[in-house]
Amino acid sequence: MSRRHWVRLDNASNIFLAARSEADPKVFRMSAELDHEVDPALLQQALESTYARFPLYHAVLRRGVFWYYLQDSDLHPQVSAETEPTCAPIYQVDRRNLLFRVLHHERRISLEVFHALSDGTGALWFLTDLVTAYTHLRFPQESWADQEGARTGSWQRPDPPPAAVGTHPGAEAAEEVHELTTDSFAHYFRRRREPSADQEEFSREAAPAVLTVEEADEEDEAGGEEVPEHRTPRRRIHRVRGTRTPDRRPRLIELTMPATPVLALAKAEGVALTMYLTALFFEAVRRSSGPLGAARTLSASVPVNLRQFFPSTSARNFFATIRVEHTFGPGDDSPGAIARALQEAFAEEATPAALEQRLRRLLRLERLPVARIVPRPLKDVLLRVINRVNNRGLTVAVSNLGRVTLPEPAQSHVGRMLFHVTAVRPQFCAISHAGLLTLSFTSPFVETDHVREYARLLTEAGVEVSVAAARVTEEELAEVGA
Repeated sequence: MSRRHWVRLDNASNIFLAARSEADPKVFRMSAELDHEVDPALLQQALESTYARFPLYHAVLRRGVFWYYLQDSDLHPQVSAETEPTCAPIYQVDRRNLLFRVLHHERRISLEVFHALSDGTGALWFLTDLVTAYTHLRFPQESWADQEGARTGSWQRPDPPPAAVGTHPGAEAAEEVHELTTDSFAHYFRRRREPSADQEEFSREAAPAVLTVEEADEEDEAGGEEVPEHRTPRRRIHRVRGTRTPDRRPRLIELTMPATPVLALAKAEGVALTMYLTALFFEAVRRSSGPLGAARTLSASVPVNLRQFFPSTSARNFFATIRVEHTFGPGDDSPGAIARALQEAFAEEATPAALEQRLRRLLRLERLPVARIVPRPLKDVLLRVINRVNNRGLTVAVSNLGRVTLPEPAQSHVGRMLFHVTAVRPQFCAISHAGLLTLSFTSPFVETDHVREYARLLTEAGVEVSVAAARVTEEELAEVGA
C-alpha cells in the first residue's frame, strides 16, 4: 500500500476547527447560474476531471495528539441534488469524508467547502475550472470552435480569472495542479528570507490593487473569514442582535444589481468597492437599530487575499484580515465620509510590510515550545475563547471576491455568480459576473431590518436592486408546502 501524504493545518485553518459549531459549521458556498438546467451526468464528468487537478481537494481531515492534519485519500466525489439547507455541516469528527461537496439545483451549480480546507480564492479556482469543464462537455460544438480558432491563430486564450490574481506573472490557474502539501504561510512567514527581485516587483504592482477604485471590481480582496486579532476594542462595539432561526439554518438574502452604477458610486467617493459597501452596511445598521446608545462604534473584519502581495498558486487558506471601524456622532457620518475613513485605515494595514510583520508575529506565537506541546483539545479550547472574544469586537464580517471572468464557452452560458458563508453574526459577501453584482447577506437571526435598509440606501442612490430571501421560519417554510 502506498504511503499517504499528509500536512499540518496552516495558521489560518486551525481557528475554523476550534470555532465551528452547530450554528456555524464554517462552511461557505459559491454558485454559478447557467442558462439551462444542469445535466447531472455531465456535471459528474466535469467534476472528475477537475478533481484530478486539485490534489488538495482529495484530502480528509485527521486529528493528532497535538494538531490537526490533512491527509490525501482515494475517495471520489459525487455530485448530488440539493436537498439540505445551504452550508450544511461537512466535517464530522472521526469520519473520513471529503471536505467539499458539489450540488445542483435546476440551473445552478454550487460548491460548498469546509473553510479549514481552502479559502475563497482557492474554492473559486475549483468552481471556475468545474463550470468551464462542464460547459465544454455540454456545448461541444462551441468548444470545438474555440479550439479551431486557436489552431488557425484567430483565437486568444482569455486572461486568467481575477481569482488568479496573486499567482506568478504568466501563471494560468486552469493549468495549475493545486497540491496538498503547499503551505504559503510557512514559505513566506516562518523563516527569514530576503524577497527576490521578482517578488518585490510583484508586490509593488499588486499593492495598489486593493486601494484603487478602477480595479476594485477586478481584484480579489477575499479568501475567507476572520482570524483572531489579539486586541481589545477601544470602544464599545455595536452588535446586531435578534431572534435565532428555529433550526439554526442561516438567514440568507441576496441583493442583485448592475455592477456599473455601484462602482461609479464608489469611484465618486474615491474609495474601493469593498470599503463603500462596508460603509453602506454601517449606515444600514444605524438606520435599522434606532438610537445606538453607548455602543456607537461599528466594526468590520475584511479579509485580504495574500496572493496579491506574496505570489502563490496554493489553493489552501492564504489570507489575513484587517479590522476597520467607525464611531457615529463625533464627525461626518455620511456613507461617503465613512467610506473614505475606512479606506484610509485599510490602506495603512494593507501593505506587504505591515501584513508580513503581523503574520510573522502570529506564527512565532504558534511555534513557541510551550504552544507546540499543548495537547490539541486544550488548544481548541484556547482558540475558541480567543475567537469568542474577537467576535465581541465585530459588527460584521465582509468578503469580496471581485469580478469573475470565465473562458468561453462558460462565459456565454453563466449569468449570476453567488457567494455566501455561515456566520455567528451578520455577514455579507460580494461577487460579480456578467455585469451583475450580487451581495449575499447571511445572519443567524430571523430579522432582516438591516438588509432592508441596505437595499433602500442603494435604491435611493439610483441603483436598481432585486431581492431574493430564503425561508427560515416555520410559517415561511409552511408556505412552500401549501
